[in-house]
Amino acid sequence: MTAESSQKKSALIQVLREGIGVVQMVIFKELRTSFAKKYRERDITSRSMLVGAIINKMFGMENPEPKFQKFNQENKAVIEQELIDLSRNHPDLLNRITDALRVQVLCDNQEGEDSTAVLQQAEEFGFLVKDREIPLPSTFMTLIRRLGEEHGLTVAPVQINTEDDSLIQ
Repeated sequence: MTAESSQKKSALIQVLREGIGVVQMVIFKELRTSFAKKYRERDITSRSMLVGAIINKMFGMENPEPKFQKFNQENKAVIEQELIDLSRNHPDLLNRITDALRVQVLCDNQEGEDSTAVLQQAEEFGFLVKDREIPLPSTFMTLIRRLGEEHGLTVAPVQINTEDDSLIQ
């Protein structure tokens, strides 16, 4: 691989990760709205932390700060139940979550990391759309721009051609 194609690949991975971030923001907005009704007994901070914990669990991330670790431990059952109920309560998000998780695994793989466990977890919780094709980078970013527009999020235009799709395999 030439230095130029390596730089282009690195830039593409960064753009794809930003697209994953847009999906996470949309999930945050949607869950925060539904949790305002579902968890009225919790204050806004607690509901936001719950949403953040669910998204982190979904994408295989963990916040190392002690207050978040404590929150996750105290709310483990609620977090897991919400992940189980995701496909029933938010079926409109499943395709985007599936795409984002698959693209994350592809990006991680390109950087030498194996994160396939997030896909296995999503399947176990029932929110992975198994028969959905893995999106090519150009297709994924088109979907992300559309999703951003639908949810009032600005997604900076980035030129990704179908030729760039071959950089990540």
